[in-house]
Amino acid sequence: MAEDFKVTPWEVTGDIDYDVLMKRFGTTPIDEAMIKRIAKYGEVHPMLRRGIFYSHRDLGWLLDEYDKGNRFYLYTGRGPSGNTHLGHMMPWIFNKWVQDTFKVKMIFQMTDDEKFLFKDLTLHDTRDMAYENALDFVALGFDPDNTKIIVDTENIDRLYPIALRVAKKVTFSTAKDVFGFEGSSNIGKIFFTTLESAPAFLPSEIEGKPTPVVVPCGIDQDPHFRVTRDVAPGLGYPKPSMLYCKMCPSLNGGDKMSSSDEMATIYTTDTPKQVKKKVGRAFTGGCVSVEEQREKGGNPEVCAVFKYNYYLFEYDDAKLNEMAEKCRNGEILCGECKVALTSKINVFLEAHQAKREEAKEIVQKMAFDGFKW
Repeated sequence: MAEDFKVTPWEVTGDIDYDVLMKRFGTTPIDEAMIKRIAKYGEVHPMLRRGIFYSHRDLGWLLDEYDKGNRFYLYTGRGPSGNTHLGHMMPWIFNKWVQDTFKVKMIFQMTDDEKFLFKDLTLHDTRDMAYENALDFVALGFDPDNTKIIVDTENIDRLYPIALRVAKKVTFSTAKDVFGFEGSSNIGKIFFTTLESAPAFLPSEIEGKPTPVVVPCGIDQDPHFRVTRDVAPGLGYPKPSMLYCKMCPSLNGGDKMSSSDEMATIYTTDTPKQVKKKVGRAFTGGCVSVEEQREKGGNPEVCAVFKYNYYLFEYDDAKLNEMAEKCRNGEILCGECKVALTSKINVFLEAHQAKREEAKEIVQKMAFDGFKW
């Protein structure tokens, strides 16, 4: 069935119909009129042009405020439970474009408490992973003077008063309905969403006035921010605007890259040999023989290799369209495309891993309230 899929902040299963999901969550499509408006501020990012960031809440209002001189804050984050993979990086890359285009401040939240509550991990585990993930975030080149990293357990003194006010507005029945909690759910899980709400309101506290916030993130995070937006007016804060992206696909042909399938996931710490092996096993949907592929062509719409180019590794639309056409016509073979993608990923990772080492000298400067890594 078209609607036989599940998308929550902690679980994504089935083949996602993003149009159905948008209607299910009640978000608004990013249409051509909105893209034209965004183009007034700078070159439109490929993730917008291609509909990867495809849905929003109150983006028009946010831009209206920006045009009035009321600058917004960026807010996104990461639940540190394992090594960073390219699926995690995708929305961060887009956030970097937003910061560069609009020259705004950013808050990046590390929800180490969330992963302690929802997974079989110690606080020591999640704290260490927060640092490792932060290096990947910093390596992308965010403005160190205008970007702050929050780690929930380190910055709880700033988050907790806001979280308490949120918690007082959210009923247990709402938490059950939105997140599917059951009687066996630990009470920390039930409280956690208030801590994900807090950074959306923190800029208003920092600036001493109602301050717009936009959250570019995966659409699987929408349940958290529906709650956040519902309680905002009653607390005297602006509702955060949302920019939602589709999931970065897996190399096995699935809709979302997952850390649970290491051979279908590219990590930022992978070696060239590991990348070659993983891409070599990627699902393409190609024909069983060279002759048949030359005759019938391939199907880029289902090919994980093509999707990786579409989402991350080919920003030139003309080159991407040419790649797709050659695939359909049988002019290029799956093996050739895998070799080319392997090279692109390894070039990216070589540069990123060098910047990741440099990030060790910068990350402390970006710690919110100066906590010590």
